[in-house]
Amino acid sequence: MQTMKIKMTINTKAYEMDMDVRKSLMDLLRELGYTSVKHGCGVGECGACTVLVDDIPIDSCLYLAVWANNCAIRTTEGECRDGKLSTVQNAYVEEGAVQCGFCTPGLIMTTTSFLEKNKGRNVNHDEIRVGHAGNLCRCTGYQTIINAVKRARKK
Repeated sequence: MQTMKIKMTINTKAYEMDMDVRKSLMDLLRELGYTSVKHGCGVGECGACTVLVDDIPIDSCLYLAVWANNCAIRTTEGECRDGKLSTVQNAYVEEGAVQCGFCTPGLIMTTTSFLEKNKGRNVNHDEIRVGHAGNLCRCTGYQTIINAVKRARKK
């Protein structure tokens, strides 16, 4: 087994470790206790494992942990501040965009990135749909998710 020493920040907490070069970022995050990162399809199609790496949404099931060396990782757990949900998390709850919840953490991270990239812009329905195209949800029918994005954007 080949290893590499890596450093990263996960939700503002610094880590330094020897890492098997074959380990996915998703597996590492789950081993460290970040259970919001879900193992869905395992091939980058569903978005359940979406996290932000240096503020870019990535499918952590396909992303090797060693590629995150010297990067800042954000997961859904890290979006809460002082025990309070983020604006995006609150919007998902308020709009009922949370059904079974399996896809929700990945969608929340995608929404967070989408709104940060489009700050100050009045994004339309189609832009929201395209911006969330890498995330699949089998429960909500997507309209409540789009409503949550719009609600979070207004706040």
